Amino acid sequence: MTPRSLPTGIYLVTDSLQCVARGLIGTVLDAVNAGVQTVQIREKTATSAEFLEVVLRVAAAVDGLATLLIDDQVDVYLAARAAGAQVHGVHIGQSDLSAALVRRMVGESAIVGLSANSPTHLQAVHALPRGTVDYLGVGVIRATSTKPDHPSPLGIEGFAEFVADTDIPCVAIGGIHHGDIAALRARGAHGAAVVSEICAATDPRHAAARLVEEWNTRANEIPQAELTESTSRD
Repeated sequence: MTPRSLPTGIYLVTDSLQCVARGLIGTVLDAVNAGVQTVQIREKTATSAEFLEVVLRVAAAVDGLATLLIDDQVDVYLAARAAGAQVHGVHIGQSDLSAALVRRMVGESAIVGLSANSPTHLQAVHALPRGTVDYLGVGVIRATSTKPDHPSPLGIEGFAEFVADTDIPCVAIGGIHHGDIAALRARGAHGAAVVSEICAATDPRHAAARLVEEWNTRANEIPQAELTESTSRD
């Protein structure tokens, strides 16, 4: 993998509280062994020290088999890197440190992702020097309990409209389930991020494998009816 190369496909965002069946490390390993190539480590309630310990444990277990990104906390990413962990970048939100400052902090080789969901967000990121942000996490696609303060859902068609206005790779996130992946890929998604679909699954490896298989199915092999957005899914 070259520096700053974000793999396409299924992107796991971790939630320790949902990883009941296999635990956090077991869930991540199940997902990676099923073909998930990107894992964002997210610990919203942990202290920085606790978060760092989780990152070090995940990085040691994964051992370079997947791209590991740190959610929000640039200091934790820098500390993990200083400790020798194989971590590859950070994902930040609109209320975190500015993307320009984060880029200066993490250097040119790190991946920087940024949450975005509006034309205003796009205008701001397009005004930055090229390469400041490597990808956008775009959502939510549907309402999701894993992020209670989420913005208004875009839906799959809203996501497609967003993607059409930028050449920055876009990863869809928020309320995504098995059955959505082909439609999102057909509409320009660089990847599809999931939380509960893998973390809360009784068999995380099987759940991840189904998502990876759906991603890998060529879009033109999917019946058109299956590429329309379902409005009945929770």
